[in-house]
Amino acid sequence: MWTRRLMLFLPLVVVAVLFQSYLWVPTYARQTVGNPERLVRYIDAGIGDAAILNQVLNADSASANIVSRCFDGLLDYDEELHLRGRLATDWSITERAAFPLADGVDGEAVARRVQRVLGDTVAGVEVEAARAAEVPITLEADGPEVAISVRRPRYLHLRLKRVVPDLFDRLAPLLAAARLGASARVGRVAAPGVDGRALTPHLDELLPLAVERPVIDFRLREGVRFHDGHPFTAEDVLFTWRAIMDPRNVSPRASDFEPIETIEVVNPYEVRVVYKRLFSPAITAWTIGILPEHLLNRQALEREAVAKGLTGEPLAHFGMRDSSFNRHPIGTGPFRFVSWSSDEEIVLARFDGYWEGPPEYRDYVYRVLPDLFIQELEFRAGTIDTYGAEPHQVARYKRDPKYQPFSRLGSGYSYIGYNLRQPMFQDVRVRRALGMAVDVEQIIRYLLYGEGERVTGPYPRTTPWYDPTVKPLPFDPAAAGRLLDEAGWHLGPDGIRVKDGQRLAFTLITNHGNAQRKAIGTIVQDQWRKIGVDCSFQLFEWAVFLKDFINPGRFDACILGWSMGPDFDLFQLWHSSQTHPQQLNFVGYANRSADRLIERLRRTYDEPTRIRLARRLHRTIAADAPYTFLYAPRGTTVLDKRIVVVKHNPDGSERYERIRPTKSGEIGFYFNRWRKLAEAPVFTE
Repeated sequence: MWTRRLMLFLPLVVVAVLFQSYLWVPTYARQTVGNPERLVRYIDAGIGDAAILNQVLNADSASANIVSRCFDGLLDYDEELHLRGRLATDWSITERAAFPLADGVDGEAVARRVQRVLGDTVAGVEVEAARAAEVPITLEADGPEVAISVRRPRYLHLRLKRVVPDLFDRLAPLLAAARLGASARVGRVAAPGVDGRALTPHLDELLPLAVERPVIDFRLREGVRFHDGHPFTAEDVLFTWRAIMDPRNVSPRASDFEPIETIEVVNPYEVRVVYKRLFSPAITAWTIGILPEHLLNRQALEREAVAKGLTGEPLAHFGMRDSSFNRHPIGTGPFRFVSWSSDEEIVLARFDGYWEGPPEYRDYVYRVLPDLFIQELEFRAGTIDTYGAEPHQVARYKRDPKYQPFSRLGSGYSYIGYNLRQPMFQDVRVRRALGMAVDVEQIIRYLLYGEGERVTGPYPRTTPWYDPTVKPLPFDPAAAGRLLDEAGWHLGPDGIRVKDGQRLAFTLITNHGNAQRKAIGTIVQDQWRKIGVDCSFQLFEWAVFLKDFINPGRFDACILGWSMGPDFDLFQLWHSSQTHPQQLNFVGYANRSADRLIERLRRTYDEPTRIRLARRLHRTIAADAPYTFLYAPRGTTVLDKRIVVVKHNPDGSERYERIRPTKSGEIGFYFNRWRKLAEAPVFTE
């Protein structure tokens, strides 16, 4: 009897339990029920874990996302993409210039004539007396230093109120007779036992005929503290530069800061940066976060190494890359580091002592979710707050009233990169043939559902540097086959091309967690097979992909993308000096014409000239085809509609505003003012 009753009532009890569970278990619409903490935690997600939480050392987007919240730079960009002060309240850019005077020339008269030519641009002129000096110099690579005796002539020094890029062109008529001639330098340098001809290549260093040194003076914000309470000062700016330039740290940012000759600490809140030469991207480099000198200087690193029990060689070689700081960063940013569970999540907490006022969110959580399908499920369940909609999902999210979608043409692009160290990829005909065999328009139409635009070169389409006249490689498999024939790769009996006994076979790699890259790999593998290329395709976890293949340059070809900024400077990505391990020109691209264009761009302050040079660089790289440039995606970020911008009124009350994109389409500019409400507000506008 009791068994029968139990069998009758047990299902009813189970149904009742399930029904009441439905009432209290949070759904997307009721995700804060019984969990008010959900309103104060912003939960983000990405496909890959961070690698190193030190902005001087990292080179991946996940790490950059975290450090951008923990650190401040001296500057950043405002809503209109103009530079604004952060740790620096203001700055000025001036120039120091000098040239040697010929013997017998009246230096004071020359100074007066220079002032007349340059007018109000001149802040000061003085003539330096002639003098003798001993200059240590290395004549040969890895050779010993040699003391060179230099009889320096008089130099006329100029202080200019602004940088004058064409300074010596403007002064050319005046300097024709007044400046020391190039040939006159030879007899002014000597070294015991050294042939004078060995000194000739070094004359520009020993006795320069023209010196142009831009100078940036920063006034720093007072009262700023690091997360550990230590005050921020000019010493931290100086230390950050030295850390970037320390060869032991192998910083991927070194090329941006190598043009600096010296940094002068004027006082604790003023710093003067003097450059060796004209360098027009100089100011934008100072958007990098500033490191705490007191935690990473040599003494601090030695104390850490000793505390870890290191002795001997490990102790002597312990450096910034070995420091626990890289997994527990301390900056001046709006959020402070709390914890990092590898391949799971990174947790940050609001920094209540932030100089601009603490953020609205109490916590920022970054979760590692390599599978985009899982990311969407988590977003729709309310366990993460943002989702990058896949192209086929965009229309659905735009129609759903629960969300606020934001779409924009991306400032980056996707590409297939070829390792030019591999012999088969050193022939541009092979690279162009591979590009011509890929139907990029088909990828945009069917894989992106039209949510993207074709690109042909290294700049974002949204910048003036991009050359719209460059035509994309045509989709023409027959012409691609003819190019390969011309390059000596002929079809073998198995349908795969062969040259000198070597098959045209290689491995294409990309990272797990990106459905588009995975699909592109499958598509191009098939399309290359049709022209006689044997391509195997492999996917790796993000950390392994970077560490074992991309960073050391050990791969054949890869599918990747660049997320770009508004800058015209592509030195790190494309200059031939940036092809070493851990650097960003990991495909090994080297072209002297491209190098010269990149270097000229770095000396050019006039925007029309920059545009002309940048577009020429675009054409040069496009012709060399080190990448098969694919497309710029139209990205759609989706947020919960309850996330708003909070504005505080003078009387202490609050008002809420919609999140609006900036000029570049960026929605996170006001992230520190975001807050999640229990209910979505109703906006009347």
